[in-house]
Amino acid sequence: MIRACLLPPAQAIPALRALLLLALVLGASLAGSLARAEESADLRAAIAALAKGSFAETEKRIAALAALGDARAVPALEALAGGDLYRREADGAVFIARSAGGGYRLTEPLSLQDVGTAGRREVKKIRVNNRLRRTIRAALGALTLSASDPARRLAAAKAILKTRDGEAVEALDQALARETDPQVAAVMQAARAAAVLASDRSAEEKSAAIDLLAARGDREAMAIVASIATAGDAPLAAQAKAAVARMERSQALWDVARNIWYGLSLGSVLLLAAIGLAITFGVMGVINMAHGEMVMLGAYTAFMVQGLFGALAPGLIDYALVVALPAAFLVTGLVGIAIERGVIRFLHARPLETLLATWGVSLILQQGVRTLFGPTNREVGSPSFMSGAFELGQLTITYNRLWILVFSLTLFAALIAAMRKTRFGLTIRAVTQNRRMAASMGIRTPLVDALTFGLGSGIAGIAGVALSQIDNVSPNLGQSYIIDSFMVVVFGGVGNLWGTLLGAMSLGIANKFLEPFAGAVLAKILVLVFLILFIQKRPRGLFALKGRAVEA
Repeated sequence: MIRACLLPPAQAIPALRALLLLALVLGASLAGSLARAEESADLRAAIAALAKGSFAETEKRIAALAALGDARAVPALEALAGGDLYRREADGAVFIARSAGGGYRLTEPLSLQDVGTAGRREVKKIRVNNRLRRTIRAALGALTLSASDPARRLAAAKAILKTRDGEAVEALDQALARETDPQVAAVMQAARAAAVLASDRSAEEKSAAIDLLAARGDREAMAIVASIATAGDAPLAAQAKAAVARMERSQALWDVARNIWYGLSLGSVLLLAAIGLAITFGVMGVINMAHGEMVMLGAYTAFMVQGLFGALAPGLIDYALVVALPAAFLVTGLVGIAIERGVIRFLHARPLETLLATWGVSLILQQGVRTLFGPTNREVGSPSFMSGAFELGQLTITYNRLWILVFSLTLFAALIAAMRKTRFGLTIRAVTQNRRMAASMGIRTPLVDALTFGLGSGIAGIAGVALSQIDNVSPNLGQSYIIDSFMVVVFGGVGNLWGTLLGAMSLGIANKFLEPFAGAVLAKILVLVFLILFIQKRPRGLFALKGRAVEA
């Protein structure tokens, strides 16, 4: 019986190996569990120690907690900095506490589990001062350098760069050794250089740190190096002064590039607002004071379309702006045709009365929108592909501004192609150059007027959709751009689209170069004075429209 239960030698050896392997796995697992339990006990003890001693002792304990390198300590440190870390009087245990009725809701700081409530007399807040808060920020930066989320690692590196914590060099070295994201690694290197300059490292390391920050070249790096230029050792101070001089020259060039970018961004907005006005002004000679309200109606159309998507198809909300573009063109185009047929066609060749009439229409439209939507600002959210920004050297380029620039140039190119390649564009050009001759050739000028005014109004509506991404939607939205639009049209040349493009970009860049020296309001005044002087010399603008009607 016993012999029947025994395995043959050939089968016993693999079985013993399997048992041995299982024992090793179980032993390793048990050892790992014991090690993790020991680490948790050390971490829990370090957190509990924060409740004891003076501010100076607490500062040392925060540093010791950060030295453990365990990211599970982050919630406790964040609660300590925010005044939400409490000690229970009965047993000295530490909890994250939030007000709840007449007491506090307690959360265990390591497991983040809810452990019930406590009365206000049962717990006591662990107090901190500003010095401790700075220490906590540095500790949080060191702990989150090892986070799995690149955004948290980037934020941690930026925090260390800002605080210039000299004790974070080793933590940054360890983080850089395992960092795979180039953007995060670049910020970590700059943070390490700032930390080295604030530490007692050797002069050679500090010299290399100055070179690294000088190569980075941004204003934050320049401020760090400038502090060494005034307070460092003589050799380092001389090196830092030379580096600051190089960085200032580089910053001057980047400031020029930054002003050009901001000017192009503003110019694209002015182009969108003025391009429809240039068409109606050039063809009909109408000073349309209601053009800004067409922009405003386009923005409110975008707001309504986004509201419908949010209510009916929230998963497709990113496509709301794409649908809003043709919707705004259709709505404002029809409103423009109604204004032309109902008011403007009776006032041809009477520009002053046309100006007053369209001004009255603008007031009616503003009040109508206030009645329907209220006087408060409305917000149109940006789709995901227009959110965020990216760095180009020392330039921060936001995606919404970039998309508006691309969209305005695309719309301009499409309009140029339509004016040159389509029959409708040909009739518009004919009426612009000589209305009476065009009528005698069989062109129905009243219909051209109505469709042209509708086209200009529709383009203004599209401009409103774009402006809703960078400005609040309100009944007064159009008033912010109507004067600038007229300035662009007059400066570029009435009815000339290429002049409108050059005028918009020129005035936008001029504004941005003047603003740092004169301020936003005075810059606009100076641009207006320049424009008045320019019109005295060239009354027809940069590009005078050719044709018998103009030359008469």
